[in-house]
Amino acid sequence: MQLNSFLAQFNLFTEAEIGEAVRLFTRRTLKKGSYFVREGEKCSEVAFVESGVFRSFYVTSNGNEMTYCFRFPGEMVAAYSAFITGNGSVEYIQALADTELLVIPKDQIDQLLTKSPAWIHFLKIIAEQQYLELEGRVFQLQRDSAQERYENLIKEQPEYIRQISVQHLASYLGITQRHLSRIRKQLLVS
Repeated sequence: MQLNSFLAQFNLFTEAEIGEAVRLFTRRTLKKGSYFVREGEKCSEVAFVESGVFRSFYVTSNGNEMTYCFRFPGEMVAAYSAFITGNGSVEYIQALADTELLVIPKDQIDQLLTKSPAWIHFLKIIAEQQYLELEGRVFQLQRDSAQERYENLIKEQPEYIRQISVQHLASYLGITQRHLSRIRKQLLVS
């Protein structure tokens, strides 16, 4: 999905407003393994993912990386709480493949907000979507089996699953790599 199409789907903006906003974004590439943001860094920009896959993770007190979110093409990526508060990020956002991004700094977003109330409505929708995604993730972890969570991920993003290592998938699902291998084997048999 192109950025223009992404913004147009909300039915909030004129073509001129979309064109003006798109011009404020700058292109950035990140190599596989690079970071969009690291824990402790301030996050003063948001990116639209054109290609590639990102994972958001945190490091536990015993040093384990816990993947809690993936971002795919056609989605926005940011360390949301750090972006809102201006504090350092509590998460890492890492490219799992070579990526192409369109990036806009917070001060440019603030300028858009002063020009049109549609942008305020847009940010409200994005915040609501973030909340619903987080709520869904909590319910999924508490209600669904690891196999159901894996099947759901395959159904939603089949073309990008191959770009995610078994280690990161298992972490996201809250299981061991061995358990994920068993689930994959079982799905092949059935």
